[in-house]
Amino acid sequence: MKITILGTGTSQGIPVIGSDHPVCKSTDSKDKRLRVSAMIEYKDKRLVIDCGPDFRQQMLRHDVSHLDGVLFTHEHADHTAGLDDLRPFFFRQGEINCHMTSRVHKALQERFSYMFATVNKYPGVADLTVHEFENDSFMASGIKIIPVLADHGFIPVHGFRIEDFAYMTDVKTISTSEKQKLKNLDVLVLNMLREQEHHTHLNLEEALELVRELQPQRTYFTHISHHLGFHEEVEKNLPEGVFLAYDNLEINL
Repeated sequence: MKITILGTGTSQGIPVIGSDHPVCKSTDSKDKRLRVSAMIEYKDKRLVIDCGPDFRQQMLRHDVSHLDGVLFTHEHADHTAGLDDLRPFFFRQGEINCHMTSRVHKALQERFSYMFATVNKYPGVADLTVHEFENDSFMASGIKIIPVLADHGFIPVHGFRIEDFAYMTDVKTISTSEKQKLKNLDVLVLNMLREQEHHTHLNLEEALELVRELQPQRTYFTHISHHLGFHEEVEKNLPEGVFLAYDNLEINL
């Protein structure tokens, strides 16, 4: 299994528009972060988790010409705003399988009504094949996906486990029962916003506490704010086996 981290930034990305913060002015490529997304290549299939506003750029950067499916964590714009950029894949390959909860499906139907219209549908849009899931395992292009329900402060959010890899973003809390789905992992990708507490995201202390509880072999933090500091400086102070993810990072299992 190969995991490519397509983006590791917050909803604004880094650099933030108009910001004079030192991290936003950094020349280190690891301090430049597109909106969060990941690509999984496994069993000759390619799945993407979320398609935010930087989706087009991410697909071009990695020369992606075919997708077998998209997994959606939740409905926020930084995870879904690139939905219309699925069109080139639809034009080329036809069916685009999109896996989401009914809540996310409803939100996207409202936000992208022209894509989901059943009558007088606008010509030239992608005709998405939507598969709704709840919180039980499901198959996506022949790959078993275990959804992991978490709380994003005010709304539910789902992470996903595939074999011994799990991807969790925009998490604030996870119930004890859902944490059981995250045991015995080789790799965990987990959101960690900054050092200061935040009402909808794990901060550094909370994320490290969760890592200590789950004990994955390796952890990569994502959904990182510029307020955390420079990538190279922050990573030096992380515990063994814990790393900051960065855009274009490749993880092989």
